[in-house]
Amino acid sequence: MMLLAVACSMPRNSQQEAQAASVQQMRFHCDQDTLRINRLLQDGLNSEHKSANELVAYYADRLLGTPYVAHTLEGDREMLTINIDELDCTTFVETLYALARTTLSGRYSWRDYAANLESVRYRGGQMGDYSSRLHYISDWIVNNHARGNLVEVTTDLPHATHLVKTIDFMTKHRDSYRSLKDDSAMTAKIRGYEMGYRNHRMPYLKKSWLGDKAVKAALHDGDFVGLVTNIDGLDISHLGIIHKDDNGDIYLLDASMTGGKVMLESKKLREHLSGNKSTCLGIRVFRIME
Repeated sequence: MMLLAVACSMPRNSQQEAQAASVQQMRFHCDQDTLRINRLLQDGLNSEHKSANELVAYYADRLLGTPYVAHTLEGDREMLTINIDELDCTTFVETLYALARTTLSGRYSWRDYAANLESVRYRGGQMGDYSSRLHYISDWIVNNHARGNLVEVTTDLPHATHLVKTIDFMTKHRDSYRSLKDDSAMTAKIRGYEMGYRNHRMPYLKKSWLGDKAVKAALHDGDFVGLVTNIDGLDISHLGIIHKDDNGDIYLLDASMTGGKVMLESKKLREHLSGNKSTCLGIRVFRIME
């Protein structure tokens, strides 16, 4: 897998426009990206969906079938990558956030989308070098919560508990990261952020509780969900959203590496995680602040 120096009196939209990367700092997948984003946003504004969770679920449905492609953010230098044609689990969630937040603001321009994407992806909402990207989900939620973007609701779930873990996977495996393996200075920057997550206490819900009636009632369609892993040094191994069917049963809708696309997993979430997800301990749940 794998954003605060803004005047508090400024409206949210003004903050985002002030922080937005220039077009020269953006990387597009193709010349149709901006047109497609504008169409999606216009459709979202014209829809009957008004809440953040409703909009997340709406846009996730619109992105079903999008090919899974990893490492789309990597390059010779950090740029604000805008690519809704190829998604991995993290860029899928970031894309849903940016689409929903832009629609909640009553906007329908790809430039507003880009500002919201930058806001959720980068420390303090401003793109800098590789280290400014929020690589760990624990860091991602702390930073985005501080700026009013996201809130973690895991502790509100019935049977939620806590796990203490040191998060340092990237620097321990620097050879696996293009931007770290030959750059000691960049590795030192990432290690500096990791130091804030030594013996980090994080909430989670054990996967054995996912069939519980009270838990299913507490989870909402369109919630962002992170899969907590037992992999040493890593907090979250995968992201997606909650999909609830008419019976109230919960499923994972995600950009699936094994499925090769954005898809609704066929098994209920508890069975899905208990099957081929042996490293998964449970989940954390996040929502867009409104």
